[in-house]
Amino acid sequence: MKDECGICGRVMRTTYMRQCQRCKKLFCRDCMTPDVATGDPNAMLCLHCASRIVSPRTVSKYAGLEGHLKFRSAFTDTVKLTFARIDGLIGSNLPMAAYRDPLWWSNASSSEHAKAWLNAGWEAQEVNLKEGYVVFKKVRVLPRKAKKKKLEITQPFTPVPVHRPRSKVPSKTKASKLYARIKNLERQRSMQQPIRGLKGRPPSRSRLTDNKPQ
Repeated sequence: MKDECGICGRVMRTTYMRQCQRCKKLFCRDCMTPDVATGDPNAMLCLHCASRIVSPRTVSKYAGLEGHLKFRSAFTDTVKLTFARIDGLIGSNLPMAAYRDPLWWSNASSSEHAKAWLNAGWEAQEVNLKEGYVVFKKVRVLPRKAKKKKLEITQPFTPVPVHRPRSKVPSKTKASKLYARIKNLERQRSMQQPIRGLKGRPPSRSRLTDNKPQ
């Protein structure tokens, strides 16, 4: 017996395939990895389940498609998107069922991918699997968020009073001390400078006792 791998899409014998311990689906050995949570080599998980454990998804996989359709709803009523374009919007590859089964594009609210365009107010109108595109049609207009009203100023603007610091007047004691210090500095400078017109006293000569007349 043969079966198809749910990730890579290769068809091979069931003896070469293993069952995921989490989703209970068959995958080839290349698309399996040991349990990343426990590290048990006997418990094998598929790459999809392993990636959900390592980096759990907080938003829907098809949130990019939903946001794109919400943006286009303001300009047009029909949108034609290729499968490659949708891959770029969601940041991942579409499953193999999207390329083979037209029922995958049905507007069923129970499926995660259909909720993306239904929540945006669109429905899948036409699907061409041979050429690889889908046509969405806008069925309802989403209510826009009400803008916040600006506050109206009814009273005239009153500026905030500015507190100016008072100029400090130095005390008489500090002023007198500063004045006395300046006078002392001037007196010291005047004493250091020589007075013009006065010559210094010549140095005294030492008497030589050896050359005295006897």
